[in-house]
Amino acid sequence: MPHLKMHAAVAAIVIGLLASVRAQQAAWPDTFVSRLEALALIQTLNADLLGSRSATATLEHWCRDHRLAAEPRIAASLVAGTDRAPTGEQRQHLEVTASDTVKYRHVQLRCGAKVLSEADNWYVPSRLTPEMNRLLETTDTPFGRAVESLQPYRRTIAVAMLWSPLPDGWERGAAASPAQTGAALAIPDALFEHRAILYARGNTPFAEVREVYQRQVLAFPQPLPH
Repeated sequence: MPHLKMHAAVAAIVIGLLASVRAQQAAWPDTFVSRLEALALIQTLNADLLGSRSATATLEHWCRDHRLAAEPRIAASLVAGTDRAPTGEQRQHLEVTASDTVKYRHVQLRCGAKVLSEADNWYVPSRLTPEMNRLLETTDTPFGRAVESLQPYRRTIAVAMLWSPLPDGWERGAAASPAQTGAALAIPDALFEHRAILYARGNTPFAEVREVYQRQVLAFPQPLPH
């Protein structure tokens, strides 16, 4: 038994060291090249999402391509105890009246342990199947995967960049580049935000989403030149 306890303790130390090494590898230095690469990657993901029918599928591809988890599959962690009634404008977007039921779902979209997106979702349950409603209410199935049989498509109504590694006008010399410390690049939690309306076949709106994409979309080692 003492030997088993010792092996368990050694294993815990090794796991902790590996996690520390991975964290250090994923920390980007604060240099001009790092900031330029981060800007290019953020804009790449933003463009991929804008051109996609499913944010879930796009994030899953991003997770796989950048090896963010051993199993590159997106899961939605339900955030309990939150509720936000739809605004009048949102009801107009969804083409429902004040008496129609609109449900709210708040989730974190994860790739392994990494949170890639925080999403608010207002949806019309009467326009979904009973099985879709069950999945959304009782499981961690991402919204896009739950409703994929509707063959949905998105119409983006707003995009906001919440952080830029380089200031506006940096390429013209109109703004001074941030001081480069050589330490780890400080990346805020929220990078950019999308608001979109989801439509089913026949152009019927059934959901409005607000998605805030998180810093862990960049939680991989800095790209290095070949």
